[in-house]
Amino acid sequence: MNRRPVKLLTAAALTLVMTTGCSPADAQTESDGQTPSPDQTQQQEITAQLEAVEDEYDARVGISAIDTGDGSSVDYRSDERFGFASTLKVFAVAELLAGTSPEELDEVVTWTQADVDAAGWTPVTEKHVDTGLPLEDVAESALRVSDNAAMNIVLDEIGGPQGLDAALEDAGDPTTEVIDEEPELNDIEPGSSDNTTTPAAYTADLQGLLDSERLSEDDRKVLLEWMSDNETGDPLIRAGAPEGWTVKDKSGHSDAIQNDIAFVYPPDEDPIVITVLTETEDPESEDGPAIVEAAAEAVLGSFE
Repeated sequence: MNRRPVKLLTAAALTLVMTTGCSPADAQTESDGQTPSPDQTQQQEITAQLEAVEDEYDARVGISAIDTGDGSSVDYRSDERFGFASTLKVFAVAELLAGTSPEELDEVVTWTQADVDAAGWTPVTEKHVDTGLPLEDVAESALRVSDNAAMNIVLDEIGGPQGLDAALEDAGDPTTEVIDEEPELNDIEPGSSDNTTTPAAYTADLQGLLDSERLSEDDRKVLLEWMSDNETGDPLIRAGAPEGWTVKDKSGHSDAIQNDIAFVYPPDEDPIVITVLTETEDPESEDGPAIVEAAAEAVLGSFE
């Protein structure tokens, strides 16, 4: 089924800021264009590159990135709404890890063939309908191969879409609107905020996962391991990152939507947290990976 691309704020002006030494809250304020960049030339260069990407692919691109070491940041359309698609699985799994003991993760959970049929993409769960799997394996499947039925099981464990929405709001994100499970969360209605977020909100959410009060060190290691070396991310942010940088990501794709969110590690430095959300005018376009790669290359290059 083809879905119409989100066009909630297409009339909004392009915005991009680069700031240094600011807090996450400051970065969100500055993404509104209230504080001028100390490097207008670099601003203009990145803006021109991202505008060129949008023009070349007839697309809309939203980016929010922050260097967690020095606080420098880049934002472009960071307060516009986009469908989040399967990138949401990062936060569902993080919430599960934060609230579940190792013993509970070892418990086997089961599901039905109807659950698999309803979910769509189910490369792992469809093979284990008769036996089930430990909850830990289910959660890993949701991240590593983006198994939709696995995502729905994780959601059930944390109170459903409403439970995840409440958890994000409690963590300081009133923007992201989690309404549906898979695959309905990919259906974005024009003019509705359901199942959408903004790049700024998502990057703040990602940065929050680095906080030990939000996610323990052990749980964070597990989450980052499950976000590592996944083939679905190879043509996305990872392809646009400078050579030698490590990317731990989660992609999301549905028709016109192609997204990727990541922790990007320059050698021997603190991570850069980046959100790249995109949509094309043509829901059948296959340009999504190229758009994300080009946008990530433009932005991450500014942090070298």
